[in-house]
Amino acid sequence: MIPALIFLVVVVVFIAWVASMYNKLVSLRNRFKNAFAQIDVQLKRRYDLIPNLVETAKGYMKHERETLEAVVNARNQAAAASKQAAENPGDPDSMRGLAGAETALTGTLGRMFALMESYPDLKANQNMAQLMEELTTTENKIAFSRQAYNDSVMVYNTRCSVFPSVIIANSMGFKQAELFEIEAPAERKAPKVSFS
Repeated sequence: MIPALIFLVVVVVFIAWVASMYNKLVSLRNRFKNAFAQIDVQLKRRYDLIPNLVETAKGYMKHERETLEAVVNARNQAAAASKQAAENPGDPDSMRGLAGAETALTGTLGRMFALMESYPDLKANQNMAQLMEELTTTENKIAFSRQAYNDSVMVYNTRCSVFPSVIIANSMGFKQAELFEIEAPAERKAPKVSFS
């Protein structure tokens, strides 16, 4: 009778341990998905600001149509990549696609901002200054959100990789999540614009 009771206690403790490990992994996975949702909110805000920025600049930069179209196209590609990544945050292909699209968007915005420097009337436009301030604020929020996401992914990936939770993670289908990293080191910073 006592050996059966000891066996039952061991089984119950083991099941509780497995359930605890599983619940911790689910909690960490939900945390990094929530962190990505915060990035997604800021990216959508950024994507909403860009058409207003382009419309304001259009009147002044009539000879720069190609650059303005490149910004709109890059924005649309980044928005599509963001939507795909939001469906499955942490998926390596989705996150690499988003990082690539964001790198391209940052590059085209940088070119547009460089061209804007040669239009004094545009630099003096109050609407443009306000849009630029909102975009800069949004870029900072994206950077903070990206850092929080990457921190959450690191904790999750560590938990999925260390013993003994690696056993539960592998057997229950928990996969490593992808960090959200910008591909080109030169483009890791938000575009710098000065209207002075």
